Amino acid sequence: MDGDEIPERGNWSNKAENLLTMVGYAIGLGNIWRFPYLAYKNGGGAFLIPYFLMLVLCGIPLFFLENVIGQFCSQGPLNVWRAVPLLQGVGLSMVIMNSFVAIYYNVIIAYSLYYMFASFQSPLPWSSCLSWADSNCSKTPTVYCNVSGAVVSNWTLENRTCPSSDMITVPMQSPSEQYWDRVALQRSSGLDETGPVVWHLALCLLLSTMFTVAALIKGIKSSGKVVYFTATFPYVIILILLIRGVTLEGARDGVEFFIGSQSNMTKLMEAQVWKDAATQTFFSLAISTGGILTLSSYNNFHNNMFLDAAVVSIINHVTSVFAGIAIFSVLGHMAFLYGKPIGEVVKEGFGLAFIAYPEALSKLPISTLWSFLFFLMIFIVGLDSQFTILEVITTCLSDANPETLRSKRSLLTIMTCGVVYLLGLPCVTRAGIYWVTLLDTFTINTVLLVVSSTEVTGFIYIYGGNRLIKDIEMMLGKKSFCFWLWWRACWFVISPCIVVVILFWSCVSFEPPTYGKVQYPDWGVALGWCISAFVIIWIPVVAVYKLLRAEGSPWKRLKLLCSPSEEWRPYLDIHRGERYSEERCHRRRAGSTNNIKCESKF
Repeated sequence: MDGDEIPERGNWSNKAENLLTMVGYAIGLGNIWRFPYLAYKNGGGAFLIPYFLMLVLCGIPLFFLENVIGQFCSQGPLNVWRAVPLLQGVGLSMVIMNSFVAIYYNVIIAYSLYYMFASFQSPLPWSSCLSWADSNCSKTPTVYCNVSGAVVSNWTLENRTCPSSDMITVPMQSPSEQYWDRVALQRSSGLDETGPVVWHLALCLLLSTMFTVAALIKGIKSSGKVVYFTATFPYVIILILLIRGVTLEGARDGVEFFIGSQSNMTKLMEAQVWKDAATQTFFSLAISTGGILTLSSYNNFHNNMFLDAAVVSIINHVTSVFAGIAIFSVLGHMAFLYGKPIGEVVKEGFGLAFIAYPEALSKLPISTLWSFLFFLMIFIVGLDSQFTILEVITTCLSDANPETLRSKRSLLTIMTCGVVYLLGLPCVTRAGIYWVTLLDTFTINTVLLVVSSTEVTGFIYIYGGNRLIKDIEMMLGKKSFCFWLWWRACWFVISPCIVVVILFWSCVSFEPPTYGKVQYPDWGVALGWCISAFVIIWIPVVAVYKLLRAEGSPWKRLKLLCSPSEEWRPYLDIHRGERYSEERCHRRRAGSTNNIKCESKF
């Protein structure tokens, strides 16, 4: 590729494409439908204190670390473990984890596509109970009055109201909730009842896959052009929704409950708030998923990856707050119309994106426009993340077989996306939402923390933090001792401790997944744990395999596999320098009985 530093592998055409792709990847659906709820639940504006503190202590350091690793060797998640061959299974776990995530993420994008098309109807189909609704559908709860032992509906006899002690309120399902369950999903009663494929979702899934293929057909050269639109246009939509939202009656109450005067600073005394802040920071930046490693591997060798890490991480967190204000302003208006507290209309996840917010938008004038814009934003944000998720898979495959697959990148992309589509079909059956929730629970949460703790251990404690700093200085030039003091503190102590604490807490506080009030069967939970085990088991399996294949005594084998292989180096000879040839000598002399002075790892 003309003009690339590494023609056979390719590089970003310019820095803007690199940054926009990273921003598009980091800012995912969790920023829109999870963060606002977490902030509300954990004290509103008070939650921003631990949220941004965790960004400084854990988010930026680990984001920077992964940028460094990928850029230094210009390889994907599999081949970066040439630095510590014993842990090459971590790279394989990342690829498998991304494969599972690609399957259900594609389904969520299909949901947004379906709602985007449904938004062209006027009035919006979920604005009232239509022919698809059952008797439990209503915009307001049904009130009964217990009069002399008899339950009477809509008590109005002789203009007397029912005493509150005799009033029985029966909760009903809103039109938006029934539309989601009965029309969009055609949801079954549980994981046991699979049912047929929901064909309108299968077609939307196919369309989503086709968009992904078109963007990735030439790898980063095509996706790098697409992100000029997909990474920026969501901000335009959020701004439009924000301007419309803050002009609504009741919007101020919603915003104040989110980050305003209703913030509860006493929440900062609760450990759960800090855990939620750390977890949201970790997952929203997609640390240890392999995506950052992949994208940074296409950087030029002397690119300032520190600036990239700081800019992308800060944009990610600010976007969460920005989107939260837009969402809570509209939810505040809905609470005002219904005369309910904000807490009764706020939901998270699918409930926020496909039930609560669409219902709120249906109350606005020109509701079709606002609904279309909202679901277009969800679609674009999801698609942006999906680009990188699939790029991780195709990059690892092409790096593992460069002679065969690099020249057939288009075919590889089509086949990969085709397989992801076929594997996603069970997730668009009537039990599909249960499978999506199961995969989301068991392929990301605990698994990602295990992979991250192993990654930090491998590069900071085994490969060596000081050795890594010397690698960075080959790319960025010499930095002062004070500059590295902060990064050493984060990499060696603060960030690993935070990851381990979150991992331990997640294991202790784990609860079996549910969807609404639907409990998962025991076999479903067991299958979920099998999926988690299948992702992370490759770490010990590959380590044992390599130990058995190595030569020498057990200690010599272990020492050899904990040292960088001959292939761990900058991709181009011009960037290796004299120092890196000495590193190769270090490893070869590791088994010598002579007293050879080697550079410290710590």
